[in-house]
Amino acid sequence: MLAIALPFGAAGCGDTVIDSSKAEDTIQASLEKSLGGEIKAVSCPTDQKVVPDTTFECTVVFPGGDKEIVTLKIRNSDADVSIVGLGKQK
Repeated sequence: MLAIALPFGAAGCGDTVIDSSKAEDTIQASLEKSLGGEIKAVSCPTDQKVVPDTTFECTVVFPGGDKEIVTLKIRNSDADVSIVGLGKQK
């Protein structure tokens, strides 16, 4: 399991959400380092609320066009997350 800290920002109505752009950059760098290869792109939801002990998914695109899903678990209200899974897109 890979733990990473993602920055978050406030959104309307008082909900705190993951900053998807920063999350994508952080996940891409972390996966490239841990997998020892290039990642073409990462796409995360833009409205993911920070709710501890919940999971969300981002799509990872490899240079050849293959796509996989990375599952992240929000560990706390500070938006610290862990990658808990990486698998083929359904």
